[in-house]
Amino acid sequence: MIDYVLGKRILALREKVVAEFDAGDWEEVGLLTGCSGLISSHPRLLRSLSWGDEDYPGNALTIIKGIAEQDENAFDIFETHVTEKYPDESQFVSAKPSERKITFAPNVFQVPENRAIETDLVAVMMPFNAGFNVTHEGIQRACATAGYRCLRVDDIWEESTVVQDIFNLIFRAHIVVVDFTGKNPNVMYETGIAHTLGKLVIPISQSFDDVPFDMAHHRILKYLANGEGIEDMVGKLAGKLRQVSA
Repeated sequence: MIDYVLGKRILALREKVVAEFDAGDWEEVGLLTGCSGLISSHPRLLRSLSWGDEDYPGNALTIIKGIAEQDENAFDIFETHVTEKYPDESQFVSAKPSERKITFAPNVFQVPENRAIETDLVAVMMPFNAGFNVTHEGIQRACATAGYRCLRVDDIWEESTVVQDIFNLIFRAHIVVVDFTGKNPNVMYETGIAHTLGKLVIPISQSFDDVPFDMAHHRILKYLANGEGIEDMVGKLAGKLRQVSA
């Protein structure tokens, strides 16, 4: 069954195939995936490619969709082959300047189109329960004091899946604040996304024991979840944000 995520991958692959493929590429895909018969038996695919007919994109989509429905592992091989043979430099999205750059084509997420980094945006990744409302409000105040907008994923609803909204928010953000309190697995996962995208991550926590080992060498803003502790956190976080924007 083709779900939303797989459907988006199919459409993205179709776009690359239509832009790059010749008849030899289709032969290679058939050989690698075991789907030569499916490709050669299509009455219009290679003919429409050869003549540049308007129905070629639709024919290509039919074959790609057929491969995905027949064997998702074969579709993975197809996708990997195209990505390796025709790498897309525009897929590099790291926000951090670097002499060495990488390209990637995520399978779980779709890289947002026409989305620039918003230099005044701070994304907040933290547990979602009432016990953190005061912390969240404190982070919002710190961001406002330092001249930033602050968004959490529950502030937006753009995609059909929450994980895509999370990825989009991190992708757009200039800075990501993560609260490790309670060792929340979602926060750990989201921190990994932020680091992979080259984002500046500011970690906070009520306890150093909740900070994962791989992050222990980073400076953590420790705070207490009471009135005085939150006010102290607001001041220190606002100062850190000002330092970053200076």
